[in-house]
Amino acid sequence: MSDINKVVLAYSGGLDTSVIVRWLQDTYGCEVVTFTADIGQGEEVEPARAKAEALGVKEIYIDDLREEFVRDFVFPMFRANTIYEGEYLLGTSIARPLIAKRLIEIANETGADAISHGATGKGNDQVRFELGAYALKPGIQVIAPWREWDLNSREKLMQYCEQHEIPVDFSSSKKKSPYSMDANLLHISYEGGTLEEPWAEAEEDMWRWSVSPEAAPDKPAYITLTFEQGDPVAIDGERMSPATLLEKLNKLGGANGIGRLDIVENRYVGMKSRGCYETPGGTILLRAHRAIESITLDREVAHLKDELMPRYAQLIYNGYWWSPERRMLQAAIDDSQSVVNGEVRLKLYKGSVTAVGRRSADSLFDERIATFEDDAGAYDQKDAEGFIKLNALRLRIAAGKGRELT
Repeated sequence: MSDINKVVLAYSGGLDTSVIVRWLQDTYGCEVVTFTADIGQGEEVEPARAKAEALGVKEIYIDDLREEFVRDFVFPMFRANTIYEGEYLLGTSIARPLIAKRLIEIANETGADAISHGATGKGNDQVRFELGAYALKPGIQVIAPWREWDLNSREKLMQYCEQHEIPVDFSSSKKKSPYSMDANLLHISYEGGTLEEPWAEAEEDMWRWSVSPEAAPDKPAYITLTFEQGDPVAIDGERMSPATLLEKLNKLGGANGIGRLDIVENRYVGMKSRGCYETPGGTILLRAHRAIESITLDREVAHLKDELMPRYAQLIYNGYWWSPERRMLQAAIDDSQSVVNGEVRLKLYKGSVTAVGRRSADSLFDERIATFEDDAGAYDQKDAEGFIKLNALRLRIAAGKGRELT
């Protein structure tokens, strides 16, 4: 352990990472640099500075990464219409590569030998942080305290705080949520507590970002999203920065009971885990993006994107954002988005998002051909006969040979 002189810690200011600061100092005899990222978690991050100073930390980084997070990570992911296992919008997963990137940047700036994080040995985040770190700096050392120490309960952590005079001001005065929560501009997640019983319904007071669909307004809300090259740039004609736009969608979605999810997912480390998520803005964005693609993308391009998406989603979920295969897929996805321009009108009502209109200068929808009325010769229906017979040829040959189909 003597070769570790300085460590950059992903620091939230909470109980776990406050204990980790002192544990690193005592166990490794090293200097600790703290890094706190503001990625839109909805809580003040500046108080982490005072907490780090009280622990003797001299180099403290507190960075506002909200715009970078949405612009360079969330939006590229949504260009692929990405969902994991058919439901999860990857709110936690997509934040980890950005944090890993900044950890390595700070390690380079400060001359640190290692990075550290507060992820447990049971979860996906340890994999995501460390795969990203190794991809960006192969020789970096990683310290994961939860895989080394025996402080495996809140009670033991509290005892450690008392023994080492760690000033955790919320340790006894505030009631701790029964859930393990993670929040950023894309979502908030809930795990643990009563959710560890898959049959138990989540309590209504658990949800923080959205009203229940039953309590949502009885009158629908209509919004129009404008897209340029696959990314949303305006709501109702008002142009906004990426972070501001997503924040606005979160408020609109939450007010209309949109974005709640309760799933059991397959973690990369092998176990199943039950989690609840609120992703109001992302739920709206996914529906809108698919709607604008429906009139602008070529059929085979759209279908190929749908085939690639599960692999792309798996790469992000498992922590391979910085892999060459993700970059290769991203290049193909981004190339398809040059024509994904236009507007989508959406109806938000009691937990649902419905695309009720879409228009684009790049639209491939030809009303003259698609109409059920007189098309003035734009489409010769007799052509369909040969098309059908050619596609049926192999089926007719097999049937003629007596091949059974049932």
